[in-house]
Amino acid sequence: MLNPTRNLNGLSASNNGQHANGNGNGYGKELIITKPAEKLAIESAVRTILDNVGEDSGRDGLAGTPDRIARMYDEVLGGYHVDPVKLVNGALFDVDYSEMVLVRDIEYFSMCEHHMLPFYGRAHVAYLPTDKVIGLSKIPRLVEMFARRLQVQERLTHQIAEILDDILAPRGVAVAVEGQHMCSMMRGVKKEHPVMFTSAFLGEFKEDRELRKEFLTLVR
Repeated sequence: MLNPTRNLNGLSASNNGQHANGNGNGYGKELIITKPAEKLAIESAVRTILDNVGEDSGRDGLAGTPDRIARMYDEVLGGYHVDPVKLVNGALFDVDYSEMVLVRDIEYFSMCEHHMLPFYGRAHVAYLPTDKVIGLSKIPRLVEMFARRLQVQERLTHQIAEILDDILAPRGVAVAVEGQHMCSMMRGVKKEHPVMFTSAFLGEFKEDRELRKEFLTLVR
């Protein structure tokens, strides 16, 4: 797995841009990551689960489920296999602008690593440029890259902040993430509408209370 805090400003990814599974593409819905042997192992594991919860994995409605789940993981856990260097693809631009750049309401979907149930919500990302800005579409793609892994919301928040700091070397980065977690809605405390809020601040956002307040006012 690529180091999420690797400096990307002019550097290449490790392993010559290749993931251990041999796919070095930037993020794309066409990405196929699972080797045949890995796919068969996932299918076997799913059948074992189905049979041991009281189901018949061979019945009509479930016969294709192991294959569907194996293929689903290519998509919902595809973030492990994304090369962030290729994702950014050089979209850093010299712009004479020093005020806050904010991209808010970035929708994301992720999987909780504790119960492998979904959590989802919106991320808000801001930075204070030095001499470069990043292409608008790249921030949502970076959010998605980290969201499409087994995650906890706290780590997801910090990974987004750290990689943007590495890519741009800005004067400051602020990230706020809102999440609704199915693991607390379907099981456990079974509360219907809890919303978790996490934040990460780097550079001037961490040092300047008024700047943090401005960011939080804008995202709320």
